[in-house]
Amino acid sequence: MFHKILIANRGEIACRVIDTARAMGVRTVAVYSDADATSRHVAMADEAVHIGPSPAHESYLCSNKIIAAALATGAEAIHPGYGFLSENPDFVDAVTAAGLVFIGPSAAAIRAMGLKDAAKALMAEAGVPVVPGYHGADQDPAHLAQAAAAIGYPVLIKAVAGGGGKGMRSVHRAEDFAAALRSAKDEAAGAFGNDAVLIEKLIDKPRHIEVQIFGDGTRALHLFERDCSLQRRHQKVIEEAPAPGMTPQMRAAMGQAAVRAAEAIGYAGAGTVEFIVDASRGLHPDGFWFMEMNTRLQVEHPVTEAITGVDLVEWQLRIAAGEALPCAQEDLAIDGHAFEARLYAEDVAAGFLPATGRLTHLQFPEGARADTGVRAGDEISPWYDPMIAKITVHGPTRAVALRKLEGALAATQVAGSVTNLSFLRKLAGHAGFAAGDVDTGLIARDQADLAAIPVPSTQMWSLAALGALGLDALAGPVTGFTLWEPLKRHVVLRHAGDTALAVVATRPGGMAHVAVAGAVHEVARVPTGWQIDGVQIKADIVVNDALVSVFWHDGYSFDIIEPLAVAATAGAGSGQISAPMPGLVKAVFVAPGDAVATGDRLAVLEAMKMEHALVAGRDGIVAEVLVNTGAQVEAGAALIILAEEDS
Repeated sequence: MFHKILIANRGEIACRVIDTARAMGVRTVAVYSDADATSRHVAMADEAVHIGPSPAHESYLCSNKIIAAALATGAEAIHPGYGFLSENPDFVDAVTAAGLVFIGPSAAAIRAMGLKDAAKALMAEAGVPVVPGYHGADQDPAHLAQAAAAIGYPVLIKAVAGGGGKGMRSVHRAEDFAAALRSAKDEAAGAFGNDAVLIEKLIDKPRHIEVQIFGDGTRALHLFERDCSLQRRHQKVIEEAPAPGMTPQMRAAMGQAAVRAAEAIGYAGAGTVEFIVDASRGLHPDGFWFMEMNTRLQVEHPVTEAITGVDLVEWQLRIAAGEALPCAQEDLAIDGHAFEARLYAEDVAAGFLPATGRLTHLQFPEGARADTGVRAGDEISPWYDPMIAKITVHGPTRAVALRKLEGALAATQVAGSVTNLSFLRKLAGHAGFAAGDVDTGLIARDQADLAAIPVPSTQMWSLAALGALGLDALAGPVTGFTLWEPLKRHVVLRHAGDTALAVVATRPGGMAHVAVAGAVHEVARVPTGWQIDGVQIKADIVVNDALVSVFWHDGYSFDIIEPLAVAATAGAGSGQISAPMPGLVKAVFVAPGDAVATGDRLAVLEAMKMEHALVAGRDGIVAEVLVNTGAQVEAGAALIILAEEDS
């Protein structure tokens, strides 16, 4: 076994690998950029090496810097994590040329699966079913349009390189194909340096089911399946194992197909074979097709670990060190059910836009696994994926595990950044999801309800007011009121742009009267939590500087407004197009004097590895363009101004 390994990644990925390495007695070396100098993975590792500025292409994507760090620290092997260089065959070649061990598959295996079109051809030869489509080299738009027509709409345009939903567009009408193709190619070129695409038939009621495989370079086995059908913008949100509704016959067929795929390329290490499944008539052995193979450990691997009892990172290290597969296929069995929910810093109501901010408060529930790379006080950086944590639960049945997931999400507390936590809670309680009736379109169909912003009740405002005034401590009389203080205390709070005045008064027995928005509530702090209008509840209040957060059912954050502060105006409103997050301006489509209509694309902003179109909020004439293509802008920066409307 290795004595020391370097982890060529960051965040929760690096922390996950460090946990297992430490348990195995293997020392670890972390690498970090400027933005990650004080990060959790740096603090956890035995050693850490600075490798460059914050942009990934100047640090985490620089293979020469990472290899140099491994050699300088005496590491014998490099674990790539997932993402960044994990599926880069040139990096694997460079690692082995330097006399180091790459903890993962060979460069040849990665190349075989790296391009979706070539991989599908290889899988077809190996007897693995593939989706009908065009995987050829001719990228002429007219030829691709003809191929789409021959396949029959709806079709799916997919970048042949990369993943994560980038360079992917669904097209339902021939007249929309050209614009979708241009958009997919532009995004693919920016994300992967390769704008080639393939065209596939779009399955009517698709489910995304993947099989975890493990190989030693000669033989392979599978560790059953995961269902990853709950997706937004082609990115996974909640995963589970095993897949609901799976039959023994289909599990055997999918497992055997995945093993054939792995053995066809002499695969060594952990990998995932992803299948698209037609759920319109239930699960049948003839209703699944190969999509792609991820030649690395997957983000959602904890659910597989939960149902098999296997530490997949430990297996990775052992296989890379030259050991044999730890067991045979017949030694593996499924124990219970597991769910994983991905907690992100993102604005769900604004279309899942990535968010930033300092995490003023972060608390995970007992009894659930929380894979995270951040701590309270850490910044969510605009440079990388905005994941805060993965929450994983396990139970003897799917129903029990789902209840545990709902409880775990309800007990998770985050303050300091907008998150998708409320969205995850609604999704976990979705009737169709609870019944196992899942497909990749579920979120899109019910997005309006799932993405609705929770509205705090006046009781919630009351608790926030007590926290803001420092009156939330457990005491006999309400803390903070003395004979020489005014009978009433005032505080102004703002939630999601609304402003309210909370008036607090005392009475004997430690009870507070809180008046807000025309309602008056009697609130008292009690040993078990709070009592509001005679009803006992469990709620937590956290105050950090000018922010007070109340965790009761959902989490709500309120800005504490200085009494003498002048209320902020709405600014230019829909006449000003501002950056919704820090990012890079990829394109500007208008110039001063141009006439635009509501919904017209004005610019494209790239942030956190995704492209976001900025559109006109009303009809008008462009008065000013304040930014050029290639500019890096901060959140809230004005980019384009429309002329004022005539009164």
